[in-house]
Order: sequence, then C-alpha cells, then structure tokens
Amino acid sequence: MAFSGNFMCTSFKVELMQAVHNFTTGTGSTFKLALYDNSASFTAATTAYTNTNEVANSGTYAAGGGTLTNVTPTSSGTTAFTDFADLSFTSATITAYGALIYNDTAAGNPSVVVLDFGGAKTSTGGTFTIVFPTNDATNAIIRIA
Repeated sequence: MAFSGNFMCTSFKVELMQAVHNFTTGTGSTFKLALYDNSASFTAATTAYTNTNEVANSGTYAAGGGTLTNVTPTSSGTTAFTDFADLSFTSATITAYGALIYNDTAAGNPSVVVLDFGGAKTSTGGTFTIVFPTNDATNAIIRIA
C-alpha cells in the first residue's frame, strides 16, 4: 500500500497564511475529495491534486472527485477546526485506498489533507461513502491547535 498515513499538507499550512483557502460556508472556496488506488503515493509534501492513480469513473464518481459541503469553522479552547458533510458516490464500483482533499477554486488545485483508509475500501454497484469524524476540537478532519 502506497498510502502511509493521514496528513495535513505542509503547503496548505503556508497557503493559509497567504489567504489561498477560504472555508466560509456558502461564499468560500470549493473543496473536493478525490479517491485513489494503492499505487498513489501521497505524503505531507503533496502540494496539489493529480489524476494519476485516481480511481476510475463509476456511478456518480467522476475524475476530480466529489464536491464537499463545508461546515463553518469554529473553535474550542485554543483549537480552531472545520469539517465537511459526509460524501457519497452512488451506483459505484470503487476500490480506494485513500483520498485527497483539495481546493478546486484556487489556481493549481492546491492540496489540503491526505487521507489514508488503512487498506482497500470497496463498493460494488452500490454507495461508496466518506464519513467524516465528529466536528470538534479533538476529532475534526482539519484542526489547528
């Protein structure tokens, strides 16, 4: 398996300070999630979306992945965090080992987060769903402490 963990991309951290990413619900950037096979190789150094080793189109999944619905950023204590609504691809035959969340609005489709599924996740002519963790300071998919 080429995925080796979950990472907030280093370039994303820099781009936050450059105001490249806007997580405001409704008026912010458009974020997408693309699925990848076991030949994909992503780390914290990943800087942008690529279609290399992306899973094939199937059902409602198409190249580039699915558009995510932002959850308005908030904070608890000294941690700021945000999340996305769960995402499903229907009538899909997919085997994915991981995913990349990226900003589809910004030039160059900059990466945000690499997700390692810990092995093959499969749907066969059914629904492939990405379930995001609880949106709180301990579990949200994007947390800055």
